[in-house]
Amino acid sequence: MKAFQQFQNLDLGAGAAGLPQLDLPKLSFAPDKLMQLQQDYVKEATELWNQSLQSNPKLKDRRFKDEAWSHNPLAAFSAAVYLLNARTLMAMAEAVEGDAKTKNRVRFAVEQWMAAAAPSNFLAFNAEAQQKAIDTHGASLAKGVANMLQDMKQGHMSMTDESLFEVGKNVATTEGAVVFENEFFQLIEYKPLTAKVYEKPFLLVPPCINKFYILDLQPDNSFIRYATSQGHRTFVVSWRNPDASMQTRTWDDYIEHAAIEAIHRVQDITGAKQINALGFCVGGTILTTALAVLAARGEKPVSAVTLLTTLIDFTDTGILDVFIDENMVKFREMQMGQGGMLKGQDLASTFSFLRPNDLVWNYVVGNYLKGETPPPFDLLYWNSDSTNLPGPFYAWYLRNTYLENNLIKPGKTTVCGQKIDLRKLDMPFYLYGSREDHIVPIGGAYATTQVLPGKKRFMMGASGHIAGVINPPAAGKRSHWVRNDGKFPEDVNDWIAGAKETPGSWWQDWADWLKSHAGKQVAAPQAYGRAPAYKPSEPAPGRYVKAKA
Repeated sequence: MKAFQQFQNLDLGAGAAGLPQLDLPKLSFAPDKLMQLQQDYVKEATELWNQSLQSNPKLKDRRFKDEAWSHNPLAAFSAAVYLLNARTLMAMAEAVEGDAKTKNRVRFAVEQWMAAAAPSNFLAFNAEAQQKAIDTHGASLAKGVANMLQDMKQGHMSMTDESLFEVGKNVATTEGAVVFENEFFQLIEYKPLTAKVYEKPFLLVPPCINKFYILDLQPDNSFIRYATSQGHRTFVVSWRNPDASMQTRTWDDYIEHAAIEAIHRVQDITGAKQINALGFCVGGTILTTALAVLAARGEKPVSAVTLLTTLIDFTDTGILDVFIDENMVKFREMQMGQGGMLKGQDLASTFSFLRPNDLVWNYVVGNYLKGETPPPFDLLYWNSDSTNLPGPFYAWYLRNTYLENNLIKPGKTTVCGQKIDLRKLDMPFYLYGSREDHIVPIGGAYATTQVLPGKKRFMMGASGHIAGVINPPAAGKRSHWVRNDGKFPEDVNDWIAGAKETPGSWWQDWADWLKSHAGKQVAAPQAYGRAPAYKPSEPAPGRYVKAKA
């Protein structure tokens, strides 16, 4: 019973490595719920003890699936006790009395604690790692130490065999050239793959918290290559990985000198009065803000917009909400609001701990305790290639989006000298959200339908933030959901109830939509850029994307 009493006084605000401190109040429970949890725990613990006297407990958790666990009575019992404690503590987290934010913070903190405390994470308790050490005569332990030293040297934990990938060699290989650059980005134009292209060029704005080649991993899963193959004259913003020289750059700088600059440069290069544009994640937030600034100036350079897993209305931010409150944002403003840098590895660690068993402890066990080399995976290579963020940019973003949700409030926010009013964005929008997204929840992605006034098409894909987006048709994977009645009820669950599921990728649906807004077809250009002002300076993917954080 003492454990139950200690739980109520735990400092659950202490985050895991790389995570912000959570400011939690003292916990309270309804007495009847706490009593029931205590009784259930005693009953299950007694049953477990009696079972262990006769045979090893059955372990259904995948962390303990190897036969070495079931063949070792002490290891099996320790794992079973851990699982019982984990279930009980999570039940206690669910029973906490308080507002939704407090409950979510408690749940998140307990999940971090239990993920870190698993016996599989420690060599002294991991029966599988111990058996492998015996079978290999200690070679697995030696390799594990070597892996750890290598990861310490490179500054992050390996999620894949990074030696097998190189940007520009076997990832980010779609043929193109850099046709413009400034302090913030390089503008890449891609070689047409069709004899004719649509008259409205296509600009992609990826998230600046990651590198653009998530959209151009391999030829068979490259969204950029797919767009080009559909007959679009395609450009992409390749963000510079900020260094100390950019530590005072602001949100306004990124809107004016990156997003708006890129739009105008594509117009100038192609001679098009209007272009089409796509924003992904934070890139979508940046693009939408830029379009609102241009609308306030009386400009409408973009004909149709695609937003992929993008938050505009920050009411539903999912698990990331546990980190956001006034104190946390004030701390960041004091720390770096006037200058400084958010290190890419700090941000990457935070995102990894959103799924600690899959993206942290799985690799601790495999890389270090078992001495394994993780298999090659282009997406995880990209995921480890982190980027920095200027402090003032980051501080503004935290306050005006996650904390105060100002973008959806007409006239509330001033960006680049203009009052933002998203009601002026009356162009067609294609909005995509992933059903299992833990960074941009499906409800958050869908909320954009309630903000924008023009024609909209909302698409829901299966899987998560990245895997749902990078889902080429040839793979024949997953499903997508859409409804064609033009109705957008307030609650995303009501929209889902009326949506039709279709197996496979959503890319073709998007391609059909974009073609309807791309204008007539014209002869594809024979050269990159436009002489003499926009001569190619280097081949794609350019040098900005190769800079390490």
